[in-house]
Amino acid sequence: MIRPKLIFMLLLFSIFLPEYKIQAQKISLTVDNAVELGLQNSKLLHSSLMKVKSAEAKVREMNAMRLPSLKLSAGYRRLSEVDPFTVTIPGMGSFNISQVILNNYSAQLSLFQPIFTGFRLSSNSELNEQLSNAAAEDYNKDKSDLVFNIKTAYWNVFKAIQFKKVMDETVDQIKAHLADAKNLANAGMMTNNDVLKIEVQLSNTSYQQIDADNGVKLASVSLCNTLGIPLNTEIEILSSANMSSSQFDELKKLVNDAIAKRSEVLAADARVKAAEAGITLAKSSWYPQLSVVGNYYYSKPNQRILPTRDQFDATWDLGLNLSLNVWDWLTTKHQTDQAQAQASQAADAMGMIKDGITLEVTQNYLSFSQAKRKIEIAKLSVKQADENMRITSERFKNGLATSSEVIDAETAQSTAKVNYTNSIVDYELATARLDKSIGK
Repeated sequence: MIRPKLIFMLLLFSIFLPEYKIQAQKISLTVDNAVELGLQNSKLLHSSLMKVKSAEAKVREMNAMRLPSLKLSAGYRRLSEVDPFTVTIPGMGSFNISQVILNNYSAQLSLFQPIFTGFRLSSNSELNEQLSNAAAEDYNKDKSDLVFNIKTAYWNVFKAIQFKKVMDETVDQIKAHLADAKNLANAGMMTNNDVLKIEVQLSNTSYQQIDADNGVKLASVSLCNTLGIPLNTEIEILSSANMSSSQFDELKKLVNDAIAKRSEVLAADARVKAAEAGITLAKSSWYPQLSVVGNYYYSKPNQRILPTRDQFDATWDLGLNLSLNVWDWLTTKHQTDQAQAQASQAADAMGMIKDGITLEVTQNYLSFSQAKRKIEIAKLSVKQADENMRITSERFKNGLATSSEVIDAETAQSTAKVNYTNSIVDYELATARLDKSIGK
């Protein structure tokens, strides 16, 4: 039977449980802090780093194949019984030449050192060295892309917050005008239709305010996802668009610098060199293969010692191995043709990457210049819209302006503020995009 005291505790627990829910984490971030946090948490970047480590390990493996190797093997065998090997001499009887040893033990230590492999080992090392360099540059590219994505997500949150502020201010402003309109209507200085127009404007703006609030939440969730933190984390944006005038060189120099520095070009160049090493590797079968081989035997019985005896004996051998592929139905030629075709593909890929970078830098440079010019125009528009709103409000309070004029002024003011916010954020993003495209 359940005790009344236990029932009472369960009821209290169920009533007050909502107050003890885990609170969402709240953090404050500058754009630099966000980049640092995102780099630390990125699974994609960690995966890219593991590819680099794997490629570096492959290089060490290939280099180790050029060094002498030692292999140890040991074994035991139990033989079936057989008659001993005997020799019969007339008048002297029979003699056992070799005794039967049923338990056989063997240990062998082998040395192998390649001397000349037709450049197979050296080209294989070079190929994997260049592939390792390409993997490292791919990591740098992934890092650069992630930094840009974090900055984009961060400034999108900033833009959404600023847009919400504009909507909040506009709603408050319309409410004040609505109160003035009702006072004027009560005094017989304004019609009910004019009041209704302002109420409709308030409803429409409140609708936009809801969208703006949801936009902040969606942008914050996107930023949390990019940073690799829980999606319900509350992020306080500390950085603001400072509109600092970034300085860039002329377009031609930016393109040349980008082609020289971009990770994609460096990775493609490494893959071209790897493909060239692959041609040498494919041709290696045309050459003879020469190696040194040595063995040390410690066996019981040792087969090289006759007559055999039931004891451990040590022997060794040392020699040269030479092999040459005399005829393989032109397999080596076909492999070489494949390697040469792959090298041409790698060279073409690098050319296309350079063309793409040239286009990207040019477009981002023009976008940066455009964003820079838009800021001054947007700032002037805000100044003009604020003054127009001030004059229209004063005239409206005195019954000299219609509700339509007030609505138009409010719409123009909110549009100008939104355009200004967009312009400064677009400038920050254009700067980040141009930095990324030139390999900064």
